[in-house]
Amino acid sequence: MNTFPLFFKLEDRKVLIVGGGEVALRKADLLSRAGACITILAPDISHEIQELLSDSKHELIYENYDKAHMSGSRVIIAATDDETLNHQIHADATDLNIPVNVVDTPPLCDFIFPAIIDRNPIVIGISSNGKAPVLARLLRARLETLIPQGYGKLAKLAGDFRAEVKAKIPTLTGRRQFWERAFEGQVSQLMFAGNEKEAAAQLQADLDSTAAAIHKKNDAEPVAKEAPTINPIMSDESIEEASAVGEVYIVGAGPGDPELLTFKALRLMQQADIVYYDALVSPQVLDLCRRDADKVFVGKKRSNHTVAQLGINELLVNSAKEGRRVVRLKGGDPFIFGRGGEEIESLRAHGVPYQVVPGITAANAAASYAGIPLTHRDHSQSVRFVTGFLKAGAPNNNFKSFLNTDETVVFYMGLHSLARLIEGLIDAGRRADTPIAIVSNASMLNQQVLTGTLATIVAQQEEAQLPTPALLIMGDVVSLQHDLSWYNQHNQNSDHTADNWLREGVFAINKDKTTSTRQQAHALSMVANLAE
Repeated sequence: MNTFPLFFKLEDRKVLIVGGGEVALRKADLLSRAGACITILAPDISHEIQELLSDSKHELIYENYDKAHMSGSRVIIAATDDETLNHQIHADATDLNIPVNVVDTPPLCDFIFPAIIDRNPIVIGISSNGKAPVLARLLRARLETLIPQGYGKLAKLAGDFRAEVKAKIPTLTGRRQFWERAFEGQVSQLMFAGNEKEAAAQLQADLDSTAAAIHKKNDAEPVAKEAPTINPIMSDESIEEASAVGEVYIVGAGPGDPELLTFKALRLMQQADIVYYDALVSPQVLDLCRRDADKVFVGKKRSNHTVAQLGINELLVNSAKEGRRVVRLKGGDPFIFGRGGEEIESLRAHGVPYQVVPGITAANAAASYAGIPLTHRDHSQSVRFVTGFLKAGAPNNNFKSFLNTDETVVFYMGLHSLARLIEGLIDAGRRADTPIAIVSNASMLNQQVLTGTLATIVAQQEEAQLPTPALLIMGDVVSLQHDLSWYNQHNQNSDHTADNWLREGVFAINKDKTTSTRQQAHALSMVANLAE
């Protein structure tokens, strides 16, 4: 960060603005909303400023600048068009250790006015560090449309209940989960609809029922003989949550580009206590998880399974039974070759609540970003997703079913068996001039696309060496790629793969080998502990 975001309390504090024109008016308008006592110092002060600051708490001084007027100021704003004067104001404020902002002159600013989203008491500031203020304002405008006005009232309601919640729910984790339920459930919906009394009543009812459940669980637990007392100075972070089972979220992370995540996926990622993620989750997506959540790598790649699927199932169940909110973050979509069905079968068998959040599957992303429509009225009337390998690593040799020329076929996990697939397709009767494409790192900046035919693609790939993750797309629609390609064309068919992010596992030879091995050791040790 070039600057550190801070929020100043300016209510009833003196703020000196040197200047009396339009720029000074804009700053005075913002600062007056924060309750500041504003002093305007200028020989000429606009009529608009006089109207804005007509309250007796403000002061208008019709004089030229004098350092003496800085006395007692919390912050100082230089809003003049006199460069020499602005430098003098900056020097004087620095000498007095008072933060100063010289408008539109970043080198002379101790602090920056951000673009502000005001949902009092929720306040969001956006800053470009003076590099692109128009861009910051555009971002603010976009966020304004996404954040309902009711969030301010919701925050005030939470403030009214904060002390009672702390008294009735003893642990930090329990309080966080209570507030998350309130902010995402019926309470927030009532508030956004303008039903403030009903929202308060609902929050009170939720709090009472939560407190009753905690007391009931505590009363039901037998007291062990000579049970040690809890150290009274122990922080509540160290006390296990009294509530029952947590919840597991099976979340589709999409193909890699974080902008392709759903809103729901992002929200649940921000709530997670622990995240189990696989090899197809890009670092950019993983960075959007809650910063203090535990992150455990359980990736699988071909026959190299960091943690076996049964071990992953156990980790999900046991973490949830500890009362934690668990995100199982999977590349693409959980229900398309993502083993999401196996995981929720295990969760259901153990009585663990779960949600499934779909993601953009790799086939959709690869086709869209490569400019290959999966269906087209002139070329393909259906699409099929198939895997190059079946359960236990058995190859998929059902080539006779892939002969329909009016259908697009997308092969997952087919790059490493490309020669076998091509030979099987041709031997089964598929024409050798059938178009086929390899799409590597779909949707990412280092995406590469290689197009050819069944007769040529093996030799082309031997030369190009496109890396995994990659998909194969076969069908007449591939012939449209040359004309419809639109994304990141400067990297097409290049040999540059330095930015490839796929986590290769313990057998990889790359700069991240130590980190990858450490991540896998972490996950394996957790599974081993479950078996003890």
